[in-house]
Amino acid sequence: MIQSKILEELVDRWLTKVATLVAIFITFRGHNAPGGGFAGGLILGAAFVLQYLAGQQPTIRRRPILRPERLLGAGLLLALSTTIAPLLVGGSPLESYIWTMTLPQIGKIKVVSSMFFDFGVFFVVVAVVLMVLSFLGIRGGAITNESAGGNS
Repeated sequence: MIQSKILEELVDRWLTKVATLVAIFITFRGHNAPGGGFAGGLILGAAFVLQYLAGQQPTIRRRPILRPERLLGAGLLLALSTTIAPLLVGGSPLESYIWTMTLPQIGKIKVVSSMFFDFGVFFVVVAVVLMVLSFLGIRGGAITNESAGGNS
């Protein structure tokens, strides 16, 4: 495998951070305009694929992501609870509610319940990408070990 310090620095210092910011923006924008959890999750997943292709282990804040299954479970739980929550107050599944808040220095903001569903989808998509990357890494190591010490 060809190692390139320039590629590692570019991915580590710039591309991953910019892709993360874009993914968060697209995820928050999604409940009112095109975008949402799926698109944001794909963008962040692409940042992790770039890290993987640069020969790095996918990391968040310099910590490797060891158990993407937990992220998958949390995303599914969040999406499912957002789907079921309106039923508890007499609404229909996936019915959207809007809360308005006033924050100092920011002003009036709207919090929409569908945003939490988008977060769940975001976590699921990112977790699936990370699980695929971990599977590719394990398979590559297994194939290399078999071919190096294979049966004669």
